[in-house]
Amino acid sequence: MLEVDNLHVSYGAIKALHGVSLKVPKGSIVTLIGANGAGKSTTLRALSGLVKPAAGTIRYDGIDLARRPAHKIVAEGLCHVPEGRMVFANLTVKENLRMGAYLQTDRKWIAAQTDYVFGLFPRLKEREHQPAGTLSGGEQQMLAIGRALLSKPKFLMLDEPSLGIAPLLVKTIFERIVEINREQGLTILLVEQNANLALDVSSYGYVLETGKVLLEGPSAELKANPDVRAAYLGA
Repeated sequence: MLEVDNLHVSYGAIKALHGVSLKVPKGSIVTLIGANGAGKSTTLRALSGLVKPAAGTIRYDGIDLARRPAHKIVAEGLCHVPEGRMVFANLTVKENLRMGAYLQTDRKWIAAQTDYVFGLFPRLKEREHQPAGTLSGGEQQMLAIGRALLSKPKFLMLDEPSLGIAPLLVKTIFERIVEINREQGLTILLVEQNANLALDVSSYGYVLETGKVLLEGPSAELKANPDVRAAYLGA
């Protein structure tokens, strides 16, 4: 569904990505792992049109995305849940979800999908009239994922969904990520510093280091790799 070839991204004189190539098959969960500064978030930002590649190709569902603006990429069904959640703090939970559906016109679908999100994350239903800024970090992460689901995505990119969240809620969120993949058939590209969790829920992984793909392979093989275990799994 997604094929990235020789992607280069620079921030001024600083080169962030040096020829990253990866593939994400339709219906799969694929993860990018690596240390801070490895280029994981930059990869997602390039795929969603938030930064423009200096070189390389991005093909999504047969479409060349490398020069498309971000709003048109969202309209094609590729949705990015950014690091830090980025919820609208002064809007209520329900209003945040409606913001996710700004391109959708089918009111019945919007209502049904909102109910689906509330079923996935009952805490959001309990707090639907609360300002999003009053939610905990974990609840805001649930809201950010829910808001993305209201955009009718076919391909979901999640950037550090466990960051700054209590362990119990992290477990819940990752269970729901797997559920979304299975129930809605969503293809998911997951960036996550918690490599153990990421490799547990994904089928394939890429290890990024200083803007390059250092290793790739089935998640189970990466998890068993002594170098990966020593560098990223605390073993």
